[in-house]
Amino acid sequence: MRRTKEQAEQTRSAILAAAELLFLEKGVAHSTLEQIAQAAGVTRGAVYWHFQNKAHLFHEMLSQVRLPPEQLTERLSGCDGVDPLLSLRDLCIGAIENLARDEQKRRIFTILLHRCEFTAELREAEERHNAFINQFIHLVEELLARPACKPRLQPGVSPGLAARALHALLIGLFTDWTRDQSLFDPLQDTAGLIDALLRGLVREWNPPAVADGTHALQPAL
Repeated sequence: MRRTKEQAEQTRSAILAAAELLFLEKGVAHSTLEQIAQAAGVTRGAVYWHFQNKAHLFHEMLSQVRLPPEQLTERLSGCDGVDPLLSLRDLCIGAIENLARDEQKRRIFTILLHRCEFTAELREAEERHNAFINQFIHLVEELLARPACKPRLQPGVSPGLAARALHALLIGLFTDWTRDQSLFDPLQDTAGLIDALLRGLVREWNPPAVADGTHALQPAL
């Protein structure tokens, strides 16, 4: 039984890896489940055993590089006396820095941002993707609305406006760097880019100096 489970997990991993490479090369819309099965060295039936359809497969591929909601909530909450705004800053910095550190994350986000058209076939994946984005924005807005954070926002900046501005910056950095890696250095420039926005959102923003390359959190799009 254990061997069977191991074989099933190996097959699932092989399908995901094959899909990732095909999506990157051909685009999601132009890659079929039959092509993915051939590239993985399995039958089409094996693909359907593990994944309901292409939308489900695509969603599971994205899930490999996203924080689960529970971990995302924990990372944003701040603990052990840590300033929750610093927790938010570190999460954002780590998300961008990990594009440079992790080749799989780089490939998958390149697929999402540059190789994917959300056609009718991918409607379910699109809905799940949008739900993830909305959840992230909502969690950030909730954090910024706390009594410990809201009074620190600049005049005229609401928690909702700040949450959307921060998410817009993250999406822009993800999109730009996966399109052209010469635009900025994620390991050297990200903290400065995030802090430039936070200075416009938070009064007297003055985060502690941190040595380069110390952030290693997961991406949260």
